[in-house]
Amino acid sequence: MNDHRKLGRELELFHSDPLVGAGLPIWLPAGAAARHAVEEYIREEERLAGYQHVYSPPMAKHEMYVRSGHVAKFADDMFPPMASSPEEEALVLRPSMCPHHAMVFGARGRSYRELPLRIAELGGQYRAERSGVLSGLSRVRAISLNDAHVFCRVDQVGAEVADMLALIKRAHAALGFSVDSYRLSLRGERFLGESEVWDAAEGMLRDAMIAEGVSFFEAPGEAAFYGPKIDLQIHDVQGRELSLATIQVDFAQPERFDLAYVDSEGVKQRPVMVHRSIIGSLERLFAHLIEVHQGAFPAWYAPVQLAVVPIGEAQRDAAWALHDRASRAGLRVEVLEEGSLSLRVREAAQRKIPYAAVIGAREAAAGAVALRLRDGRSLDPQPVGEALDLIQSVVAARSVALLP
Repeated sequence: MNDHRKLGRELELFHSDPLVGAGLPIWLPAGAAARHAVEEYIREEERLAGYQHVYSPPMAKHEMYVRSGHVAKFADDMFPPMASSPEEEALVLRPSMCPHHAMVFGARGRSYRELPLRIAELGGQYRAERSGVLSGLSRVRAISLNDAHVFCRVDQVGAEVADMLALIKRAHAALGFSVDSYRLSLRGERFLGESEVWDAAEGMLRDAMIAEGVSFFEAPGEAAFYGPKIDLQIHDVQGRELSLATIQVDFAQPERFDLAYVDSEGVKQRPVMVHRSIIGSLERLFAHLIEVHQGAFPAWYAPVQLAVVPIGEAQRDAAWALHDRASRAGLRVEVLEEGSLSLRVREAAQRKIPYAAVIGAREAAAGAVALRLRDGRSLDPQPVGEALDLIQSVVAARSVALLP
């Protein structure tokens, strides 16, 4: 199997340039199209699950990360503070989004009736990784993270974690892979908060996985500094183990930022903050997806879903008519006109395009196309509308198969 760096170059998915800097990949049009499709899907799944989306700035005052505990724990992994002027406090590129989402919760008073409050964002965060550990999309300095934080009562944590596990499993199936293992990451020697609080948090995650029938192993010392977590582990083509998605229970951040809601008795209570990422960073996710599928993504997030191949100049108008109709139907489509017929069909296969619509004289006269699938199968000529319906049904179902 080829690794994602080789395939990324061959399929023109992403590019790294020394003038931009190590660990700062540029998403090229093909990679950006696939990424956009995945982002749209994840946002819609989150919306249907009751999440509200926000935007927050990729930097904040140094003071915020002192209060959150990130400076004490991650100072070596943070970029140096930046001062816009001598009289203003320095700003830092954020290493994490959770303090910003704590500010969302704290923007006004909250009632118990609003809980659980589910806040989601797909945003940037930054880590000053050493150049020696950077690798393609799997280890970068600018991270595009699918992140969310649920603020809830203690008695709501179990149900929220169960829903998160189900959402993660559903999303991963649509993307065409499954995790290799589940890890319950427990506290080490250094952690924020009290031991009894950690015992309760670890128990919540353990019980949720047992209730969902998830097999897992426990890893002392692998927790986040503010709380225990469930890590969903994958392996790349080199056999290296990586964390992709995660769920974390956090009692420390609500305490540090003095977050509160008013309960049914009118008394202020501290919420629990559950951190959650369905797919982790888009960079690490696509490093994995490129390798899992060897660049042949499921049709719903393939960069180009349909290649139109006219046999000759006489079919050019029919080809472009199909292109326009497919585009209006929401498909990503290209017309391949350069080179011989066999060369263009081969180009579609080499670019991992799921469907090639071949139009000859008979097809053009009949308003039909002959679909060829990238796995080598060919379908009998069929009306253009039926061919588009077939492709759209596969895309709408977010299927990993090429036929309904």
